[in-house]
Amino acid sequence: MTRFLIVPQWQGSPAARAMLLVDGAMSISGDLPSRDTTVLDVPMEAGDSLGTGVRRLSSLLRVRDLIAETMTDAEEQTVIVGGDCSVSVFALSTLDTADLAVLWCDAHPDVNVPSSSPSGAFSGMSLSAILGEGEPQLALNPGIPAERIVLLGARSIDEGEQSRLESVSSLTADDAQNPDAVAAAIRATGASRVWVHIDVDVIDPPEFEGVSDAEPFGIGAAALAAAIKAVRATTPLAGATIAGFAPRSPADAVQDMGTILRLIGAVA
Repeated sequence: MTRFLIVPQWQGSPAARAMLLVDGAMSISGDLPSRDTTVLDVPMEAGDSLGTGVRRLSSLLRVRDLIAETMTDAEEQTVIVGGDCSVSVFALSTLDTADLAVLWCDAHPDVNVPSSSPSGAFSGMSLSAILGEGEPQLALNPGIPAERIVLLGARSIDEGEQSRLESVSSLTADDAQNPDAVAAAIRATGASRVWVHIDVDVIDPPEFEGVSDAEPFGIGAAALAAAIKAVRATTPLAGATIAGFAPRSPADAVQDMGTILRLIGAVA
């Protein structure tokens, strides 16, 4: 049994048109089974940094609490639909992560911390927070060890992120052409479950338009879906996130929806 949690959060994004993430999340919700779908009432205000290096921190903390209230004691596998990438951090903060690996599929590694972030946007610090690093109010405690993180498809890396990637297993878009190689990387972590995070900007731009910051030379949608299915065939799925969908218009949302549903089919 899979349930879907729609989290139309925009406050973690660095994009000038971050509010498009709200439209993206809501457009996806319209194609999901209503009886298995919950839409969170995410506050629309920007929020305050509260004296930290994280923009809009007060709103992010509120969203984290909303996700925790919804996911606590949940027996079903949950697929989180964002919103920006930081919703994965909030979902993982509700789980026992002692035996959990994370497959992070993203054009950006998201391993900045407040002192290295060019924007102060938490989305770009999300994987660092999962590792237990960065702003203490948002970082997992304990964090998931780096040896249980597999980064797939990252190709736009900030200078301040380079050193943090040395301890994380990284696979390229070319590696994704071999689904068994991705599954093997997850098995090599020794974890008994895996959380799959998909920022849709990991997909090659000619196949998917609805992103805020497109990066060339991404993974084909079919290859990504095949890789995720191969992972699931050998490692049980604890849950998943699909984030970063920012269609410019309803017509653009329709154009990309086939790919979105393929990814949902892969994780659900």
